[in-house]
Amino acid sequence: MGRLGGVVNRTLANTLYIGLMISTIVLIDFSFFKNHTWPRLAVNVGIVMIYGAFYYRFMKRG
Repeated sequence: MGRLGGVVNRTLANTLYIGLMISTIVLIDFSFFKNHTWPRLAVNVGIVMIYGAFYYRFMKRG
């Protein structure tokens, strides 16, 4: 039963992390880059890369 709790906690943490990433992207898109397609895309890719780097550095287990 202990292993299942760890899986649930990890799944919840990943879900919250992805939700935080999506909300950051949406907030920055609508706040700063409403009518700028290419800078918007570049910033979105940059945000995803930063979140990915933090994920692999601090949250990845295994």
